[in-house]
Amino acid sequence: MIVPPSSSTQADPAPPLPRGDISSAVLGVLLGEKGELPAPAEAERADPYGDDLQLALYSLYELHYWGFEGVDPRREWDSRLLSLRSTLEDHFLDALRRDVARAGRSVGRALDELLAEPARDDGSSVTHFLQHHGELWQLREYAAIRSLYHLKEADPHVWVVPRLRGRAKAGMVAVEFDEFGAGRAEDIHATLFANLMADLGLDGTYGRYLDAAPAEALATVNLMSLFGLHRLWRGALVGHFASVEVTSSPASRRLARAMHRTGAGPAAERFYDEHVEADAVHEQVVRREVIGGLLADEPGLEPDVVFGIDTTAELDRRLAATLLEAWRHGRTALKTPLTAPSRS
Repeated sequence: MIVPPSSSTQADPAPPLPRGDISSAVLGVLLGEKGELPAPAEAERADPYGDDLQLALYSLYELHYWGFEGVDPRREWDSRLLSLRSTLEDHFLDALRRDVARAGRSVGRALDELLAEPARDDGSSVTHFLQHHGELWQLREYAAIRSLYHLKEADPHVWVVPRLRGRAKAGMVAVEFDEFGAGRAEDIHATLFANLMADLGLDGTYGRYLDAAPAEALATVNLMSLFGLHRLWRGALVGHFASVEVTSSPASRRLARAMHRTGAGPAAERFYDEHVEADAVHEQVVRREVIGGLLADEPGLEPDVVFGIDTTAELDRRLAATLLEAWRHGRTALKTPLTAPSRS
């Protein structure tokens, strides 16, 4: 009999509230309740970008991170859950293939398009909006939503390391070393983001705002988990990683200005200031060593790298549209509004 290891002294995240029949069934099984998981046909009828499917996927992926309070760690490799996850992933990927179908583009062109910002703000950018017009309550909502990504920021990208060789592996590890604080726990980027949240009067506990996040935010995190967990999608994960690093420096500069303009606090400003400098360097390492090394070894993966770049941009676009639609009408973009910050 295999005895599971003892639990960590830090509490695991609380399970989220269901958002439909599929996520309800998944969470019921995770918590040991009696019930059946959805049949493939039912899962394939769900909105691939909707709350129910995205929360179900997020919950299944979370088993490979910290898990949930009250969920047996052995559920991570439950064959029934893995089978359902595969069906949900395929449905999600089919939708992404349909919506980002731009065959024949090179990696260089795809990356150049990410850097080619319009001469003026076209109204579709969250970071431009926050830099010029954002109020403190909107910055708090943005931080709460992005915490689902930033509090596990570098973790799924590490899964690709044993699937790379030579230059690609060395470059990937060099960038990840910085993401994990260059050997200093207090400088881990996830820790810096938790400090940013504290400056904004938010709870920096891992997973705290899962129930508040819209489906579009869950999808952005699910994408990197999906790519990271499958060796098949190693090229797409490198594309996702490149998208993050290439766009991070200019976006972080705008967010640092927004934090300064609204008086968010020194830790809030530091997180984005750190990314302005670090990610400008990371961009070159990712282009030349990670992507260059990968495609020198496996040139057939170029379409997958482009797919990773394009799907990342598509999901970021969907999230931006949701946030801006709400904020421009003075509404919360969250499923449950934040409480007011308590400051002395």
